[in-house]
Amino acid sequence: MQALVDWLNGIIWSKTLIFLCLGVGLFYSLATRFLQIRHFFHMIKLMFEGKSSESGVSSFQALSIALAGRVGTGNIAGVATAIAFGGPGAVFWMWMMAFLGASSAFVEATLGQVYKTKLDGQFRGGPAYYIEKGLRIKWFAILFSIVTVFATGVFLPGVQANSIAAGIENAFGINTFVTGIVLALILGIIIFGGIKRIARVAEVAVPFMAAGYILIALIIVFVNMDQLPHVISLIFSSAFGADAAFGGIMGSAILWGVKRGVYSNEAGQGTAPHAASAAEVSHPAKQGLVQGFSVYIDTWFVCSATAFMILLTGMYNVTPEGAAPIVNNLADLKPGPVFTQKAVETIFPAFGAPFIAIALLFFAFTTIMAYYYMAETNLAYLNRAVKRVWSEYALKIAIMFVTFYGCVRTADLAWGLGDIGVGSMAWLNIIAILLLTKPALKVLKDYERQKKEGKDPVFDPVKLGLSNADFWEKEYKHQESAKME
Repeated sequence: MQALVDWLNGIIWSKTLIFLCLGVGLFYSLATRFLQIRHFFHMIKLMFEGKSSESGVSSFQALSIALAGRVGTGNIAGVATAIAFGGPGAVFWMWMMAFLGASSAFVEATLGQVYKTKLDGQFRGGPAYYIEKGLRIKWFAILFSIVTVFATGVFLPGVQANSIAAGIENAFGINTFVTGIVLALILGIIIFGGIKRIARVAEVAVPFMAAGYILIALIIVFVNMDQLPHVISLIFSSAFGADAAFGGIMGSAILWGVKRGVYSNEAGQGTAPHAASAAEVSHPAKQGLVQGFSVYIDTWFVCSATAFMILLTGMYNVTPEGAAPIVNNLADLKPGPVFTQKAVETIFPAFGAPFIAIALLFFAFTTIMAYYYMAETNLAYLNRAVKRVWSEYALKIAIMFVTFYGCVRTADLAWGLGDIGVGSMAWLNIIAILLLTKPALKVLKDYERQKKEGKDPVFDPVKLGLSNADFWEKEYKHQESAKME
């Protein structure tokens, strides 16, 4: 079974998918005239606009849920792996992937908003919804939903939980069984409270975890300030093969930087549109811009924090695949959270393990919450015609069990199955958004036109010739009627 899973992953997560994500980001950057630059400060402003309603969450809450899914163990282990196999130059290509990926994130989140619907009094949306309504290919939408329910609801949560339990046992000696019980119970309390409770937890936990992590990184940067110019120079020179030591692995730097950048920021993979669709906004482009900025937060801030801690302290190895070690500062230690742990301990002795444990607790647990919301949204899509209340409870119980089980057992097979699921989501979603490029660009143009006219943009799909945007057609008519009264 493991051999079959590894073989499938080799096909799904080939270089083709990695560079397809990069190419799509470049395409949308050009097509939107680099909106990620033009609207940079506007993105920040939009994050704090809007309020939640009975049906939807605020822009900031939707951002927090999306970030909960983006910011996970990959921000610690993934960065270390990129440096270990691609050298310091891989960090630059992670930054570049985030820059280009912001435009892809805008497109998928905007489409999620355009084709969202209201089910049982709550906003629902995401790739399945815009595939069915925008492309009108129902079987394609059903396939995406089924893949997503299994990937995010069954396979991936246990892997995140395993990282939490291992970190806590290493730092505090707490048995993984105890950690599993506690995590499952806390998760149950949150998810049985619905999207509003998930949003409230995310909007508190996500900024707290990111700020705390970056604060420790800033302290380490300050202490090693004399090394900062050299490290920045090393990142750029290594990225383009100009450094004497890393000049021969420029290809590895690009491959691992792009690969880990894609894994980390998830732009174009179809995960973030689920949360983006739940936001209460007056125009789809508003939440699209907010989600574009979330890619920057994930990579430019959180991943960069990890990279600078590791590189400034020299706590890393670089051994390209199939080659001799170029840097061997940590002997035979495998790349992963231990790189960051060792970096922290250069300034705070004996604090590295507790720091990593706490970071993983916040990063991975909020990711599990986001996984549940993605799975639930796709289950709601599958249950639209026939109400299967039992399936909703089954999903909640399943993800609680998987979280507990992941704590007490290693999950190599689950990692592989989860990667197949997420990779399949990425392929399906990229095909969908490319086919829906025209409506996404129409929405951006409409938003920019209204802003230029000094208006607070309001979306009317009929004026743009967009069909099947049912919610917005009713909402626009309702707002126009209210103005006339």
